[in-house]
Amino acid sequence: MTDALTLSTYFGERDRTGGRLLADALLDIYGADRIRASLLLRGAAGFGAVHHLHTDRLLSLSIDLPVVSVAVDVPERIESTLAKVLEIKQRGLITLERTRLIPDGLEPRPSPTTQAAIGALAESGAETKLTIVLGRRDRVDGRPASVAVCELLHERAIAGATVLLGVDGTRHGRRTRARFFGRNPDVPMMIVAVGSSAALASLLPELGRLARASPVMVEDVRVCKRDGVLLARPHEPPDTDRTGRPVWQKLTLYASESDTHDGRTLHLELIRRLRRTDAAGATSLRGIWGFHGDYQPHGDRLLALRRRVPVVTTLIDRPSTIATSFEIVDDLTRRTGLVTSEIVPAMLAFGPAARIGGLQLADPPSPSAGRAAD
Repeated sequence: MTDALTLSTYFGERDRTGGRLLADALLDIYGADRIRASLLLRGAAGFGAVHHLHTDRLLSLSIDLPVVSVAVDVPERIESTLAKVLEIKQRGLITLERTRLIPDGLEPRPSPTTQAAIGALAESGAETKLTIVLGRRDRVDGRPASVAVCELLHERAIAGATVLLGVDGTRHGRRTRARFFGRNPDVPMMIVAVGSSAALASLLPELGRLARASPVMVEDVRVCKRDGVLLARPHEPPDTDRTGRPVWQKLTLYASESDTHDGRTLHLELIRRLRRTDAAGATSLRGIWGFHGDYQPHGDRLLALRRRVPVVTTLIDRPSTIATSFEIVDDLTRRTGLVTSEIVPAMLAFGPAARIGGLQLADPPSPSAGRAAD
C-alpha cells in the first residue's frame, strides 16, 4: 500500500471567497491539482464552534447547511493542495488524517502490488475503515455497483457500509460535478465500510469485480458499539503527543434516518444534546444506501412514507471532550447504531477572531490507547 493523507474541510454551503462560493473554489483546486479522489458532500444537519444549528428539517435553518469536502492523495500532493486551500479558506474546520491507498485500485485479479496490500491488511488485526470511490453510473449486471457492493459486504457480516453521493469531485484526477438538469452519471460517490481487517482483506478481490479500478483507501478504526452492544471504549490518547503537538479524536455514529430515541430522530437528538455541552461541533451526512449491524441494506423507496436512508454523524474534538461526548452517544445507542473511534493527527478550527489547533501531524499514539469494554 501507499501512504496517503485525507484532507477534509467542514464549512457552510453559503461560505464565499473572492466573490464566489467556497465549495466551487475548493473543487477547482482539487480538479486543477488532479487529486486522485475527492468529493463534495452536502450535510443534513450540524453545528460548529458557536453552536448555531443548521438542519434541512426546518426551512428557516436550511439556508446554510454544513458542507464537507474530502480529498485523498499521496502526502506530497495533499500538502501542496493544502497550501492553496489555506489561501482561500477564511473560517471553518480542516483535518488531516493518515490513510493507506491501494495504488492500482481494485481489480478482480489483483496485481502483485495489490496482493501485497491485501496481505498487509489481513495481518494488521483489529478493525479497518475501507473507502471505495465509485462513479454514479457504475453498474454490475445491470444494477448499481454501489448496491452490489453493499449486498456483498452485508452477506459477509461486515459491521456496516454507507453510500454517500457527491455533488462534485474527482476520480483518478478527473473532475465531474452534478448539474441541475441531467442524469449526472459520472458524479463520484463513496462507500464507507467498517469491519474486521481480515474479513475486508479477504473481500478485496471480489470487490474488484464489482468496483473495478476504483480508488480504495484503508484506515485504522475501532468499533465501539454495534446494535446497542458495547464492544470497546473509544481510544483514550493524551491531548498532546510526545513533542507537544495536539492530538484529536473522531467519533462516528452510523445509523438510519428512521432510527429514533424516545420518539425523536436519533441523529437530530444527538446534535441537540451535544449543543448543550462543550462539544466543538458535529456534522450529519445523509447517505443514499447502506446498512449497519443487523439491518438489511436499505435506502429510499418510491412511495415510502418514511425515509430509511443511512445517516452518518461525525464529531471531532479533543480526546478529553470526546470522552464526555461518548457518554451521550452511548446513551442514545442503547438498541441501535454502529459507533467507531479514530485518531485524528491534525485539526485546525479557525475564524476571524480565533484559531485552535494546527496542521502539523502529531505522532501516532500507542496502539493500546483506550481499553476494551468492561
